[in-house]
Amino acid sequence: MAEATFAAGCFWGVEETFRTTEGVTATAVGYTGGVTEDPSYEEVCSGATGHAEAVRVEYDPQRVSYDELLQVFWQAHDPTQLNRQGWDSGSQYRTAIFAHDADQKAAALASRKAQNNGVFAGKVVTEINDLKAFFMAEDYHQQYVEKRRRGGFMRG
Repeated sequence: MAEATFAAGCFWGVEETFRTTEGVTATAVGYTGGVTEDPSYEEVCSGATGHAEAVRVEYDPQRVSYDELLQVFWQAHDPTQLNRQGWDSGSQYRTAIFAHDADQKAAALASRKAQNNGVFAGKVVTEINDLKAFFMAEDYHQQYVEKRRRGGFMRG
C-alpha cells in the first residue's frame, strides 16, 4: 500500500470522492501544512494554525496510480480558487498537494503544470508541499458523508 495527501476545500466531500475511487483502500481526514501540533477543528477554523483540511488516501498502486489520484484531485474541486472552495473560505480550505516523497512531488509538479496549460479557465493556485505531519481530525469528521447517508440525513 501507498499513501497520498490532498487538500481541496472542506474535507468531507473530498474524502468521499477518494473513498469511492477504485483502488483506494482507506481514507482519513485531518489537518496538515500548519504550525500547531495536533490542532482541533475549532483551532484550524480560526485560521491561526496554518493547517489545511486534508485527506490522507491509502491506495493499492497495482490498482490505481498516483497519477490517477492526481486526476481525481483535479476533478474534485476548483484549483483556481485561492483559499476557498464554493461558500467555504479561509486558508484551511486551500488547494494543496502534500507529497510523501520526491517521486510524488515531481509527479504533482508535472501534473499542476499540465493543468495550467488550458485545462482550467484561470491560473491553478494549488500549493505543492512536502508532507511534514498529518493530524487526524475528530472522529465525527471521519467518513462524514457516508455516516450521514447511512443515518438517513442525505439522499442521493
